[in-house]
Amino acid sequence: MMLKQVAKKALGLTSRQSTPWSVGIFRSYHENVIDHYDNPRNVGSFDKNDPNVGTGLVGAPACGDVMKLQIKVDEKTGQIVDARFKTFGCGSAIASSSVATEWVKGKAMDDVLTIKNTEIAKHLSLPPVKLHCSMLAEDAIKAAVKDYKEKRVKTNGAAAAGETTQA
Repeated sequence: MMLKQVAKKALGLTSRQSTPWSVGIFRSYHENVIDHYDNPRNVGSFDKNDPNVGTGLVGAPACGDVMKLQIKVDEKTGQIVDARFKTFGCGSAIASSSVATEWVKGKAMDDVLTIKNTEIAKHLSLPPVKLHCSMLAEDAIKAAVKDYKEKRVKTNGAAAAGETTQA
């Protein structure tokens, strides 16, 4: 905080004025990134033990971004009825997570597996240095679907085993 005040004083700015570099950084993001960062959609989480919830947890050690994306699936239709995310990272990672949750809602699981990071990056106009954020979102979607499918196999296997032991 002290460094910021010293820099503003040295530049002759009042405390209410932004520093030139903060304005420049803010302007370098596309309006879609800023919108999803300022107004993220579907923030939160579901109970990871719910058999109708798939959880994808992915990270990029190089930049420190960690993304948890969860889907809630209607077991009868196989359609994703809701999605939530929690992301620790930069604005591009948060925006990519937010977009991913919007795009998966209402779709069948096989359909969401066709969502590519390039589509997310294009929608957000991510610069090349931020493409890893959209890759995380794609990986999180795939991981959530995989987790859900593995849970269904375990649940169905346990139910089938219970039926055989009762007979």
